[in-house]
Amino acid sequence: MNLEDLRAVRSRERSSDSLQDLRDSFYEEVADYIQERKDERERAAAEADDPFASSEVQTLTDEIETAEQVSEAIYERRMGKLVKQASLAAAGMTGNTEGLTNEERRLYEDLVARIEENKSHVLDVLAGEADAHDESAGGGASPDPIDAAHANPEPDTVSDSSDEALTPDEPDESSAAAAMGSDLDTPDESPDAAPSTAAGDDAAADDGTAENDSIEDEAERTTVRITRDVGDVFGVDERQYSLEAEDVVVLPSENAKPLVEKDAAEEL
Repeated sequence: MNLEDLRAVRSRERSSDSLQDLRDSFYEEVADYIQERKDERERAAAEADDPFASSEVQTLTDEIETAEQVSEAIYERRMGKLVKQASLAAAGMTGNTEGLTNEERRLYEDLVARIEENKSHVLDVLAGEADAHDESAGGGASPDPIDAAHANPEPDTVSDSSDEALTPDEPDESSAAAAMGSDLDTPDESPDAAPSTAAGDDAAADDGTAENDSIEDEAERTTVRITRDVGDVFGVDERQYSLEAEDVVVLPSENAKPLVEKDAAEEL
């Protein structure tokens, strides 16, 4: 296991709407790899005259942080797909569970059981056979795995958009387009562009596109080079970006400024 392996897994996960096969122990192997890097960093720091100035220590630190970010992106991307599969299974359709890790399989089984239980309770309420406020029957007040899994249901519109390039995520996280690409479509910022009153423009406004365009046009934008993996960022222009080291992207200034201040990007 190494950083390139993790990035390859993330790219494949983003480029497909279905769950790719992972070993049962995938997350355990990732944890072991990260711990090995941390142990190596401690050794390098102990041997260095000045650990804070050691290039080896800094390189290991960057590798550890990137591995943690990429691993989290993989997990979140897979959770969106897993929830969909659990919903299908609970509805009596076939859910594809091949290739799940040990942790994901336990969550999947729990999700299916809870969805089925909740559905049964709702049907009983509709039939007048159960109390809608009976938490023990399927609605409970305590948080459950469904809430956790929904915390990042295919955020990407994906392209989870960070692989090797920045691309706005698609609604179902159609990650394929964003994985490893750097074709970011930026809105027309020409100061001379005047609002059109043509019938075609009115039609576009009716479609709801005019409102989105105005949001993007109003946002001042800055071109930056990403200096370390950042992950998914939701822009003030209502686009989702996935930022990876060495990407050159155009971001809303309000999003770019904090990245520059934290040395995660440099303005071009």
